[in-house]
Amino acid sequence: MLKSYIWPLPTRIFHWLLVLYIAIAFLSADIEWLLPLHSAVGYGVGVLILFRIVWGFIGPIYSRFSDWPLSIKEAIEFTLSLLYPQKHYPGHNPAASFVMLGIIIVALLSVLTGVLTYGIQEGRGVLAFLHSSYFKEMEVFEEVHEFFTTLLFALIAVHITGVIVDTILHKEIRTLRSMIDGYKNIQAQDAKLNALQKVVATLFLTAALLVPIVALTLDTPLQRSIHEPIEYEEELSLFSQECGACHTLYPPFLLPSSSWKKIMANLENHFGDDASLEEDEKKTIESFLVRHGAEHSTKEAAVYILKSIKSDTIAITKTPFWQKKHATIDKKIFTSKKVRSKANCKACHTDIEKGLIEDRNIRLPKV
Repeated sequence: MLKSYIWPLPTRIFHWLLVLYIAIAFLSADIEWLLPLHSAVGYGVGVLILFRIVWGFIGPIYSRFSDWPLSIKEAIEFTLSLLYPQKHYPGHNPAASFVMLGIIIVALLSVLTGVLTYGIQEGRGVLAFLHSSYFKEMEVFEEVHEFFTTLLFALIAVHITGVIVDTILHKEIRTLRSMIDGYKNIQAQDAKLNALQKVVATLFLTAALLVPIVALTLDTPLQRSIHEPIEYEEELSLFSQECGACHTLYPPFLLPSSSWKKIMANLENHFGDDASLEEDEKKTIESFLVRHGAEHSTKEAAVYILKSIKSDTIAITKTPFWQKKHATIDKKIFTSKKVRSKANCKACHTDIEKGLIEDRNIRLPKV
């Protein structure tokens, strides 16, 4: 049977690189310490989608949008005649054309909402400047991102199902294998690349490979945080010395002002210990804690603690947010020699005494 060259190398590299990046993004989506990896491949997906949009206008035959049979009537007729199709399409068939267009659009929206969520919720990335403006609505942006990613995976499932059905019913056409070597067993015009197409493909695909690497390894706006480490010794040495001498130096944003007032009002019985201070020292520290309480912070932990806390809660480990975030952690870690207590936050959060609780800086001791 006559073979025709349908999918040139750039189209195939785009396809499999997109598969790889989306798979990594899916596997890392719910693992917080892998958020840098998740966002890095998200940027990579973004570059690939931009390439595919450009490729859809200047690419070779079959890759151009103008060559896709985007007709609802044709799509219905094609679907109804799957067993005995009236014609075979060299590029995408009508049904696949709609699915692929949907994947491109939804993937782009997934990336855009992901970058938006990363900036607003985590205070990181190219849109980190939006963090302080919209942090109170951070859950909304996350939900929108999850909606588009769920829709994307649904479209991918439809695409995979279509490929499987086509492979079973029309194995001789080599639809699946054509995305490996570029050839289909069909009589059609061969796809060829001109000089411009080669240059554009090389630039975009190289960028798609490099952007995730750069995002993971270098200090660039792609991952940079809007939150700077805080030197509490410089902010208020009394707070650093008195509170940090006995336990983790808890950032004030981990409790609301009302909780700090209750804690400071009963230092004689400070979680079982006497932490009494001179009145002027007590007032100075209390004033500092109140000014920097959870309601005055845009950090993610502060927002969620404030939403979940009960009015009488004065222990950070008793807040619903803390308990939910630590529910899946092996209880043996908290009793291990390196941790000893749930209150010993700095044993795992290496940056907490700098006023940061970054997922990437969490180090769980082995037990």
